Amino acid sequence: MLTLRRLDPTGADREALIAFLTGHEFPFHMRPRLTRAQVEQDIDDGDYRDDENDSYWLHHQDHGRIGIVRLEDLEDPSPVFDLRLATEHRGHGLGEASLRAITRHVFETLPNVTRFEGQTREDNIGMRTLFLRCGWLKEAHYREAWPVAGGAPLASVAYAILRRDWETGTVTRFEWEDLTG
Repeated sequence: MLTLRRLDPTGADREALIAFLTGHEFPFHMRPRLTRAQVEQDIDDGDYRDDENDSYWLHHQDHGRIGIVRLEDLEDPSPVFDLRLATEHRGHGLGEASLRAITRHVFETLPNVTRFEGQTREDNIGMRTLFLRCGWLKEAHYREAWPVAGGAPLASVAYAILRRDWETGTVTRFEWEDLTG
């Protein structure tokens, strides 16, 4: 069982959040290794809690705190998320439970949300596979849109799930090349 526990980034959870984000490398993120100064600035800028953003610890019944999720664009009917699992909890099947819990939380607590989106790099095969396993659909492939420090940019791949698909357990597909004859 995995639950989301709202964190208090400017108060009681500030130091734990900083320690978590600086204590792990996140190789598929824009900034894979965060410094204390970067995290403090992000917190102070409201990136972890304001009208548009909110953050939660991912708590597993057997493993305890395994990561965080930051929900973004919360005033939009199609928010996005940033998921970060602790290094020691990656590759053990906890991603699926995490994504399912996050999706459930969004659709059960945010009634105006009709679509929920996530993006990752083209080479993050684990996350891309996870999206598909959890009923999300690939909607975009932005070529050379993901900057990579010291390397050529990679594609950013966007996936989403519709509320109605989540409720019914279906996947509404569309034709990619709808203008070809």
